[in-house]
Amino acid sequence: MAAIDVKTEVTGKVWKVVAKPGDKLAADDEIMILESMKMEIPVVAPEAGTLKELSVAEGDAVTEDQVVAVVES
Repeated sequence: MAAIDVKTEVTGKVWKVVAKPGDKLAADDEIMILESMKMEIPVVAPEAGTLKELSVAEGDAVTEDQVVAVVES
């Protein structure tokens, strides 16, 4: 089993956390939604697996390429 870091693509704020640790995810399932420049940007699972860790919460500020979750395939 490999741990895969899930990174943000933009700087913004965590608007909504959709998945919680322990959830089974398919590739491209939403983990959270970021808000940046009044746009909603989904952060998705890069491949199928189990969400092992979330390192941010709703309302947290994030930067581009920040690791916000870990998925174990």
